[in-house]
Amino acid sequence: MENNILLGHGSGGKLTHNLIKDIFVKYFDNPILRQQTDSALLNIDSNCIAFTTDSYVIDPIFFPDGNIGKLAVCGTVNDLAVSGATPKYLSVSFIIEEGFCIKDLETIVSSMADEAKKAGVLIVTGDTKVVNKGQCDKLFINTAGIGILDEKLKAISSGDNIKAGDKIIINGTIADHGMAIMAARNFGNFKSDIKSDCACLNHMIKEITDTYSRIKFMRDATRGGIATILCEIAENNKLGIEIDESKIAVNENVRGICELLGFDPFYVANEGKIILIVHQEDADTVIETMRKNKFGKDASIIGEVVDIHHGKAILKTGIGGSRIIDMLAGEQLPRIC
Repeated sequence: MENNILLGHGSGGKLTHNLIKDIFVKYFDNPILRQQTDSALLNIDSNCIAFTTDSYVIDPIFFPDGNIGKLAVCGTVNDLAVSGATPKYLSVSFIIEEGFCIKDLETIVSSMADEAKKAGVLIVTGDTKVVNKGQCDKLFINTAGIGILDEKLKAISSGDNIKAGDKIIINGTIADHGMAIMAARNFGNFKSDIKSDCACLNHMIKEITDTYSRIKFMRDATRGGIATILCEIAENNKLGIEIDESKIAVNENVRGICELLGFDPFYVANEGKIILIVHQEDADTVIETMRKNKFGKDASIIGEVVDIHHGKAILKTGIGGSRIIDMLAGEQLPRIC
């Protein structure tokens, strides 16, 4: 086997066949993928499915506690899960730059297989394209996902049932992923304790939905951070949002990098954090359930929905003041996912 990707690996011939057999099928193997048909044939027993797609162009492609492949699986699984769906199937497409190290590709594919197994999803179809050197930055990945959606959870993604008095919950610290990427990008081999929070959260989310709590809304706080989500909720539902700054946890090393590079952690991407809005009477049950899961052990109530300053999200600061949380304007952190 070659050490680096050649244009011939995208030709559809013997090199392509060997790449698929020696790496993709080796790690993604399952009865559906094994058929290697142009379309995966799926048996889905549901009246309602969720379908999503995303592309990943992160730089650098390897970062503390993750890589572009792990990110691709986690990101798509989480997009399905926060919609109230049970993730079932993924597709994966690779756009690879000529000269890319095959050993690195195998490491990435292996991590994708590991994450898919943890999440309980199957990677059932995919595609590979190779482009000339300089026409792609190492590796881009596109994923699509299908999940089964319970009718009673259909309103979670829209947030149509949000009311004043509902509590706002997050499952842990913010800005870990974005600052892990920025540390790797700006400081190279400089050792820091900042790691990406990249993780599949579907099992934790199912534990929450299985409590039959009145969950009004869920969203994973990726690009734009928690600030963008809070602004969208307020604007879309014509209600007010009030957030207590003292209830939002930021790791000290993350806060330090944010201050050093001039970023507000509220706007920094996360890849393992979700914002939930739940009925006030169910908030304690949801928190208790989340804290039993390793990805929710630091879950806390950070604010509530209010029937004032409609359409605005307000942050109550640690010094007793308040300020409006604006939506992110422009691109704060390019190629973060």
